[in-house]
Amino acid sequence: MPLNDLPWWRWRARLRSALHMLADPAFQQEYWAGGRPGYGDVTDAVYRLVEDSWLDRWSAEKYIGTVVRDAAEAALVDAAVLRVLRILHEVGADAPAAAYLGHADWPEAVAAARAAHELLAVNDGEDPAMPPRSLEVLRILTRIS
Repeated sequence: MPLNDLPWWRWRARLRSALHMLADPAFQQEYWAGGRPGYGDVTDAVYRLVEDSWLDRWSAEKYIGTVVRDAAEAALVDAAVLRVLRILHEVGADAPAAAYLGHADWPEAVAAARAAHELLAVNDGEDPAMPPRSLEVLRILTRIS
């Protein structure tokens, strides 16, 4: 299925972007720890994960049929959000990338984000192994014309 077959597909695109970046340790080392531009930082990814959807306040189940396709996607998104937000609250929103990446629970958060990213990408007919899109590409993809 294409990404834009859901009513709130732009939110899904932002959610998927965040999950994709949070799911990829090599990307995190190169872009976040390395300070390379174009992809934001960890806090930016967390913001995209919860900004429009309020997934920091309630379950992704609320968005079945609008942002997520089914209960399986919702459960994996919820698991990733909970793990990432727990770390965010421990290290702080303005912490450097190294604080997140070095957190003892970070590998668990990465694994949860990877599981969610892979399912959402496959369900959208995309290859989950492709590298994350830049924020500029995300802006173009979600632009309202």
